[in-house]
Amino acid sequence: MTQSDYGLWSLVALNSAVFILFAASFSRPRSWRDWRSFGAFSAFLIALFTEMYGFPLTLYALSGWLQSAYPEINWFSHEAGHLPEMLFGWQGNPHFGPFHLISALFIGGGFWLIASAWRVLYTAQSSGELAQTGPYARVRHPQYIGFVLILTGFLFQWPTLLTLVMYPVLIWMYVRLALIEEQETRAAHGEDFDRYAARVPRFVPSLSTPTRPS
Repeated sequence: MTQSDYGLWSLVALNSAVFILFAASFSRPRSWRDWRSFGAFSAFLIALFTEMYGFPLTLYALSGWLQSAYPEINWFSHEAGHLPEMLFGWQGNPHFGPFHLISALFIGGGFWLIASAWRVLYTAQSSGELAQTGPYARVRHPQYIGFVLILTGFLFQWPTLLTLVMYPVLIWMYVRLALIEEQETRAAHGEDFDRYAARVPRFVPSLSTPTRPS
């Protein structure tokens, strides 16, 4: 490992700040539950960029097996952190590898979904109505799905032991928050929410043409 590969703590701080602020500008957390879930999401990003630019803990932990199974690869180079490309024998620049491109689609799609859903939710809440249009016409919790898409995208790009452990914990947290929010929304909107919930799935988006709310 050379100094140019890792130990770049300024890049850890910069990338963490950029992605966290970018996500915050889309999701606009307000309640303490919003901030708690966003804090866990931020911790995931910090752990990710720490291994990406600061200290490659996963590569050190797996170095014995990796060097024995793939002796032709310099596992302490920065490119080796793109584990899927390395393990599947991608010979080109890992930034243009199939897993990295899939990652970009997931991350970009996740941010787009969060932004689109927030605009609809903000407009509905400002008028005291139930959000039922845009992404909310196909799924009841598009913002949480957006965050999961982003987390999944980063795992395709740069999986680490710590983020793999955090991933199911974050999904469990989002599911729990979604169920709590549904209880609160049902209390506020009553039968309107029940009709909406009967028409729109909770987490798996509907691929059929959404019906207009009555």
